[in-house]
Amino acid sequence: MNWRAALDSPVFVGFALSLGGLLAVAGLVLLALRAAGRDPGHAWQSYRGWLRMVPLFLGAVFLGRVAWIVFVAGVSLLGMKEFARGTGLYRDWWMTGAAYFGVVAVALVAAVQDPILDRPGWLGMFLALPAYVVASIFVVPILRDRCAGMLQAMALACIGFLYIGWMFGHLAFLANSPHAYGYLLYLVVAVEANDIAAYLTGKAFGRRKLRPTISPNKTLGGALGACAVSMALPFACRAALPHFTAPQLLLTGLIVGIGGQLGDLSISVIKRDLGVKDLGALIPGHGGVLDRIDSLIFVAPLFFHATHWFVGIYPAA
Repeated sequence: MNWRAALDSPVFVGFALSLGGLLAVAGLVLLALRAAGRDPGHAWQSYRGWLRMVPLFLGAVFLGRVAWIVFVAGVSLLGMKEFARGTGLYRDWWMTGAAYFGVVAVALVAAVQDPILDRPGWLGMFLALPAYVVASIFVVPILRDRCAGMLQAMALACIGFLYIGWMFGHLAFLANSPHAYGYLLYLVVAVEANDIAAYLTGKAFGRRKLRPTISPNKTLGGALGACAVSMALPFACRAALPHFTAPQLLLTGLIVGIGGQLGDLSISVIKRDLGVKDLGALIPGHGGVLDRIDSLIFVAPLFFHATHWFVGIYPAA
């Protein structure tokens, strides 16, 4: 991955033009609504958030493998900060620092050359990293000779690293694949399309609540509609997944359709337990970083390991 390869990639150019076109059309629709005297309200604020996120996302992919890995690490660190502040882990800088160390370690392992197989990304260490980071977190109280409150702090640090650092970090490691443009662009676009489909079909057909205690606005109709759209999308984007057979494309759609909604609900569990609406306010109209990447946190490792099983992370280009 580099900027020259991006310009030569029909997949990257196609996705970039499509996303740019969607943003332009959405902007024109919102302007037309305002001109007609109808206030778009939250939709306008959400659109402003997309105007920031889409160029950042495409820019990181365009600049290449290392830039993308750094970008994912930066997003992970911001998400880890939101998690630590929301749960109170931030009050213990030793434990927070251990979790941050794990996030940085994920990025380094994704970026370095495999010392044995001589290819980008140290896959073996990436898969083994949770054992080392969790062990490091458990060593912190021993080094400090402390017991009081350490069980909760260790649990939060482990959850934060595994959930935000390692699971989301699979998105960084995908940059090492010869088909990185297809995998990354499809995955991010499919997850966002899944979220939008759940919202729209829920509004149109949703009657029965999916999990009213965890997320009162989600409906069974919205969940089924999102799954239907997500299962069709891999076939529409088949150029991004060139080695996948038809059954593998269907399974990929299910991973996004089900995994994306589980990721959203899992963050809702955390927020409801903490008694907060959003874990941050960094992105206008979207809340914090975790509120935006929650679906990707679940889908990224599921897609990564399914792809590794289907064709390998390093199939022939």
